[in-house]
Amino acid sequence: MSVMATLTSAKDQVPTLPKGYKLVYQQDFSKAKALQDFVMADPKAWKLSQINNHSSLELVKQSDYKPAVRSPVNIAVLADKVVGDFILEVELLSTTREYGHRDMCLVFGMKSPTEFYYTHLASNADPHAHNIFIVNNKERENIARETTGGIKWETTNAWHKVRVERKISDGSIKVYFDDLTKPIMVAEDKTFTSGYLGFGSFDDTGKIGNIKVWAPKMEKQKTGFYQRSEH
Repeated sequence: MSVMATLTSAKDQVPTLPKGYKLVYQQDFSKAKALQDFVMADPKAWKLSQINNHSSLELVKQSDYKPAVRSPVNIAVLADKVVGDFILEVELLSTTREYGHRDMCLVFGMKSPTEFYYTHLASNADPHAHNIFIVNNKERENIARETTGGIKWETTNAWHKVRVERKISDGSIKVYFDDLTKPIMVAEDKTFTSGYLGFGSFDDTGKIGNIKVWAPKMEKQKTGFYQRSEH
C-alpha cells in the first residue's frame, strides 16, 4: 500500500475514545489566523504553507534558539491550552534529507521550556533518537520501555499520520505511526500530569498538518514563554 493510500485510510479513522473524551481542538491551517494559535521558540523559523491543497504549519529553517538544557531546538506550542489525559492525532512530513536522526517531534505535558515530554520520531533508533524523552531541568533522558528500530519518512512529499495517547492515572504514553493499530513506542511516567502540546523537530525541517486533540477537558492557561508570530 502506498504512503498516500495509508494516510487516506488513516484519516478516515476516528480513534476509540475513552468515556468522557471529546474533541477539544482541531486545526487544518487553512486560514492565516491559524498562526495565532501558537507560540514558537523562534517565530521566524515557521510559516503557513499550502501545496496541492494541503495546508500546514511549516518549519522552514533551524531556529535561532538555544535551549537551556539539551532538548529540541525547533518547537511551536499550542498556546494557552493545557490538557492532562489526551489523544492527539496529527499529520507530519519531513522535508530534510535521509539520515539516521532525520526527525520530527511531538511535545506534551509541557510546563516550561525545561520541563516537558517529547517523542522523537526518527529513521533509526539509538539512545538519543526514536524514543520518548523527558526534559526535567536537565539534558533529555529517554524513558520508553518499548520502541521499534525506526520509521520510514520516505520522500520529502510523503505525509504520515501520528497518534499520541496519554493517560495520567497510570502514566502511560503510547505513540502510533501510520497504521495506528500497534504502538511504536510505549512509556510510563508520572512526572508531569498536564501541560501544553507542541510540534517541531530536534534539528531538522518539516510540516505539521490536520491537528486533532480529544480529551476530557482542555483548560485555558496563558503560555508565559516563547513568542507569537508577527504575521
